[in-house]
Amino acid sequence: MQGVPDHFTDERDTARFRQFPALPGVELYHAHISRYAFEPHTHEAFGIGTIEAGAERFRYRGTHYVAAVNSLVTMNPDELHTGQAETPDGWRYRMIYLEPVQLAEITGIEQWWFNDVERCDAQRAAQTGRLIGALWSAETPLAQQGLLLDLIDTIRPYASHSRSPDSVNAPRFDQVRHYLHDNYMQPVTLGELAQVAALSPYHFLRQFKAQYHVTPHQMLMAIRLWRAKLFLAQGMPAAQVALAVGLTDQSHLTRAFSQRYGLTPVRYQRQVIAR
Repeated sequence: MQGVPDHFTDERDTARFRQFPALPGVELYHAHISRYAFEPHTHEAFGIGTIEAGAERFRYRGTHYVAAVNSLVTMNPDELHTGQAETPDGWRYRMIYLEPVQLAEITGIEQWWFNDVERCDAQRAAQTGRLIGALWSAETPLAQQGLLLDLIDTIRPYASHSRSPDSVNAPRFDQVRHYLHDNYMQPVTLGELAQVAALSPYHFLRQFKAQYHVTPHQMLMAIRLWRAKLFLAQGMPAAQVALAVGLTDQSHLTRAFSQRYGLTPVRYQRQVIAR
């Protein structure tokens, strides 16, 4: 079955990705997850999608949510989250990931932000799902660009255009996050991060987790794996990707990537550069 990772233990679990040469910074994702539980991971992009069947339980910014059919999901970039089935048959869903730079370039509007990660809006959720499906099948750049604009217009009413509360209230942790992005390929120590935040290691750890609801190591791994996706999409061999993002070897990358995204790096690469 296309898109089923080698390690999935339930044959109903599938995950497929698609990218478009004419739409840089855009990635589509279709999945049906029944038994798999995603560990904390992040996307350096806005994640917008709908639940087509079943229900998903996930943790986002320290709060647990259940997204069922007719739910519209709007995740902000760089927010770690989990995901697992809430119903016996799992959940089927469609997502589009839009990098902030591309979204701002397309719309001419800076600082997009969604205050709510999940809401029940049957009409808008159905329209979003239809547009993601149509975009997946669109063959020409002109059709793809038009569908993307329609999709952005569909979710626009739920967006605000101001800085996130966290970025305003915790500049020292913004500096730590930037440091992790700049040094993801290197071994990073607790002492380094505490020094960036100007806190003792103990207080840094406690406040960092209170701010982001994950440990510094979890955030670092999320950044590394997001970078790995970018390198894989460019055609870099998985063994080289592992070293480029600071992991031990290809086996380490495969284990970590599969735990976060639900399929192996090689399988992901085949999907996104297949066309």
